[in-house]
Order: sequence, then structure tokens, then C-alpha cells
Amino acid sequence: QVQLVESGGGLVQAGGSLELSCSASGRTISTGTVGWFRQAPGKEREFVGAIRWFRTATYYADSVKGRFTISGDSAKNTVNLKMNSLKPEDTAIYYCAKTPRNIYAQLHEESDYDSWGLGTHVTVSS
Repeated sequence: QVQLVESGGGLVQAGGSLELSCSASGRTISTGTVGWFRQAPGKEREFVGAIRWFRTATYYADSVKGRFTISGDSAKNTVNLKMNSLKPEDTAIYYCAKTPRNIYAQLHEESDYDSWGLGTHVTVSS
């Protein structure tokens, strides 16, 4: 079982940027698919984006497309989420998750993933 730890959260003003990192231990992160989810106060957890390692591809929720970028660093065993043009509505706990599935279909559901980190807080002030 892979252990995932998120880092890089914090407080940022609207329009600013943050980069989150998801570090893996126990197994390599650079297989299968790694997803990012977030949960805002009082809301359900939602899909943000993911990276599929086989023939590397990334995909995103419409709400973050064009502002967020996911990248993988197999040497550091991390997956990063670069967030630009942040908005107050991006305030949430951000989680990374991993599945060994390497399929072309996009994996948007929590149930698609079987390993989760504990999350990192992101607060965007207006």
C-alpha cells in the first residue's frame, strides 16, 4: 500500500498562486493514476484533476481548467498541483489519491481511487 502525503497548502490572496505536492512512500507514485480532489467547507469532496502515467496525460475539472496544472516527478516520487489565478471559491482541503488503474477513461470519482492522503488546507482570501 502506498502512503501519500500532501504539502504546500497555506493562505494566499485572490489572484495568487500556490503549488501543492503529493509525496509517496512505500511504492512508486509513477504508475497508475494520481488524482487531486478538494473539499470546501460544507460541501462534498470534488474532483480537481488527475495524471495518468501511461502515455502521460492530464485532465481537469472545468472549474480549474486553464488555471491548475498537474505534473509528475518520478525522480522525487511526487505529483504536483500548480494553482494559478486562485479564487476564494478554491478554498478547500486538497487531497491526492492514487489508483493502479491506467485506463484511458477519465477517473473522476472518489471510488476510483484506493489510496488517499490526509489533505492540506488552502485558503484564498478576497
